[in-house]
Amino acid sequence: MAGITLTSAVRQNLLSLQSTASLLSETQNRLSTGNKVNSALDNPTNFFTASSLHSRSSDINNLLDGIGNGVQILQAANTGITSIQKLVDSAKSIANQALQTTVGYTKSSITSLATTGATASNLLGPSGAPTTAAFTGAAAVNNLTTPGTLTGATKLSGGANSDSLTTSFAANDTLTVNGQTLTFKASGASGANEINITDDVTALLGKIDGLTGATGSTVTAGKLVINTGTASDLTITSSAAAPLAALGLSTGVTQARTAGSAPALQGKVLTIGATGGGTASSITFGTSAGQVDTLDKLNTALSTNNLQASIDTTGKLTITTTNDAASANIGTVGGTASTTSTVGFNGQSVVNAVKDPTSQATRASLIAQYNQVIDQIETTAKDSSFNGVNLLNNDTLKLTFNETGTSKLSISGVSFGPGGLGLSKLTAGTDFTDNAAANKTLASLTTASTTLRSQASSFGSNLSVVQIRQDFSKSLINVLQTGASNLTLADTNEEAANSQALSTRQSIAVSALSLANTAQQGVLQLLR
Repeated sequence: MAGITLTSAVRQNLLSLQSTASLLSETQNRLSTGNKVNSALDNPTNFFTASSLHSRSSDINNLLDGIGNGVQILQAANTGITSIQKLVDSAKSIANQALQTTVGYTKSSITSLATTGATASNLLGPSGAPTTAAFTGAAAVNNLTTPGTLTGATKLSGGANSDSLTTSFAANDTLTVNGQTLTFKASGASGANEINITDDVTALLGKIDGLTGATGSTVTAGKLVINTGTASDLTITSSAAAPLAALGLSTGVTQARTAGSAPALQGKVLTIGATGGGTASSITFGTSAGQVDTLDKLNTALSTNNLQASIDTTGKLTITTTNDAASANIGTVGGTASTTSTVGFNGQSVVNAVKDPTSQATRASLIAQYNQVIDQIETTAKDSSFNGVNLLNNDTLKLTFNETGTSKLSISGVSFGPGGLGLSKLTAGTDFTDNAAANKTLASLTTASTTLRSQASSFGSNLSVVQIRQDFSKSLINVLQTGASNLTLADTNEEAANSQALSTRQSIAVSALSLANTAQQGVLQLLR
C-alpha cells in the first residue's frame, strides 16, 4: 500500500521473514514429496534427465510381460517335446514286441536235388581226390571149422566146433595196416591200435577202417570186403601168416584207390533275384577265391539277400528267407546250378511264403496299439501352446528386448505331429508282417527320437537366452530407476534438519520484527 510507510528495520526483518517462510515451505514440500526436484523449476537438467530415465524404465518394464510370455511358450514347447518323446519310446516298445512275436509266415523256400557226399564243410560233393576201392578177400570154406561160412560174428580165436577161424590169432600177433600196427591182446585191448583175440571179424574190420580212414568194410557172401581210404592205398600184412590166410587175405593184400569224379557242383553258378528288399545273389561253387564250397561261405553270400541255407544228411540244400524277410518270396532262381539235370536246383520250384493267421492276428493287435500312440502324438503336439502360440505347430515366437525395437529374437516353430516326425499309422497285413517291416518302423522311431532331442536342445538354448535377457531387463530397470532417484530424491535427514533450522530462524525473525516495531509502538502509546 502506497500510503503505508515501514521503517527500514521493519522492512528488512519482514523481507528476512518472507525468505525464511519461502525456504521453510520448500523444505516442507521436499519432506512431503520425498523429492528435491519436483518440477523443471527446481532443477531443469535433473528433472528432464530423471523423467527420461523413468520413461525408459517404464518402456522396458512393459516389455517384460512379453518376455515372460516367451519363457512360458518355450517351456510349453519343451513340455510337449518331453511327452512326445515318451510316446515315441512307447511306440518303440510296441515295435519291439512285434520282433519278439512268432514270425507271421511259413517262410518261402527252395530245396535242391541231393548231392552225394555233400556236407556242411564240403558242398561240392565228392572231391577230385581218389575215391575208395574195395578189396574182396576170397574166403574158402575150409578156412572155418563150423558152420562153413565166414560171417561178421566169426571169432578171431576160439575152440573147436565154434564159429571161429581155423587158425586163430594169438596174443602179441600183429597186423600192419597202411604202415600202422594193430596188436592182438589176450584181453584188455584199448585204443585204435589194439584188439582182443576174443573179438569177432566185425570188430577187426572196424579197427582196419579206423586205421585207413575208410568206412563200410564188411562181410558179404562169406567174403571180406575191405575198403581203402582216400588218403592212401590199402596194404595189409601180418606177423601171423596162417590166421591172415584164414581170413582169406593170403599172405597179405594191396589195393590201389581209383580216380575220383569231379565235384558235383564244381563251377556251377546259382543266381537268386532280390528277396525282401535284399541284394540279388550270384554264387559260383568252387574252391577258388570268391567261390563257395562250404555252408558257412554260402550263408555269408546269401545274407545280403535276406536268405539262409541249410543242408541235410542226403546232401540236399534248402534255401529259405530269413525272419527279417519272412513275408517275401524267394527271387527268381537261375544259373547253371538250376539247369544241370542231376545236381543243384534243376526242376525245383520255390515254395511261396504262407501267412500264419494266429501270428498275424497278434501283430494286427500291436498295430492297433501303435496307431493309438500315433494319435496321442498328434494331439500332444497340438496342445503344447501358451497364450495362443504353439512352437510345435509351426508358430513363430517373436520377442523384443529393448524400447527401440532394435534388439529382437525370432524363434521358428516346428511341426512335431506324426508327419513332421516322419511317422504314420500302420496298416494290418502290410506293416509288422515280418521282422524287416518291424525294423523299418523302429528305424523311423529312432530318427524321430533324434529329431526330438535335437529340437529340445535348440529350444533349451533359446530359453536360456530369453531368461538371460529377462534377468538383464529387470536389472536394467533397477539401474534406471536408481539413477533417476539419485537425481530427484531428497535427503530427508538433511531436509528435516533444514526445516528445524528454518523454524528457529522464523521464530528469531518474528522476534526481530517485534523489536523493530518498538519505536512505532511508543508513538502509538503517546497517541493514546
